[in-house]
Amino acid sequence: MALQFYSNENFPITMVNLLRSEGHDVLTSYEAGQANQGIPDDVVLQYATATGRILITENRQDFIDLHRTAPNHAGMIIFKHDRDYTGKVKAIIDFLDEDSRTLENRLLRVMKQNIKAVGQIFFVQEYGRNGED
Repeated sequence: MALQFYSNENFPITMVNLLRSEGHDVLTSYEAGQANQGIPDDVVLQYATATGRILITENRQDFIDLHRTAPNHAGMIIFKHDRDYTGKVKAIIDFLDEDSRTLENRLLRVMKQNIKAVGQIFFVQEYGRNGED
C-alpha cells in the first residue's frame, strides 16, 4: 500500500528517494516551500496533518513530545540518525507490510539494536500518547 509522507528539512534525500522507489509519495519540505525558514516543529506537524501526510523525520525528542500533546495527526515516523539508509527503510517497509492499521495518531520509531545482530539491525517501536512506550 502506497503511503503519503512529508519529510521535514533534516530528513536525508537518500531516504526520500528510497521510499519513492518503493512506490510511496514523499513531499519534502523543500518541495513544499517550507525549508530554511525556522518553522517550529508544531507547525511542521500541522502542515503534514493538513495535507494528510505522515511526517517522517530524524528529530526524535521534539516530535515524541508533540505526539503526546498534539490533538490529532496523520501519523509520525521517527528514524534513528544513522547512515544505513537502506536498512532503515527496509525496517519500516517490512513493518508497514505486516501492520495494515492506519498510522493516524500513531508514532513509530525506527531504532537500531544495541547488540550485534544477525539479520536486520533496525526495528520499529510504537510510542503511546500517554507516556507508555
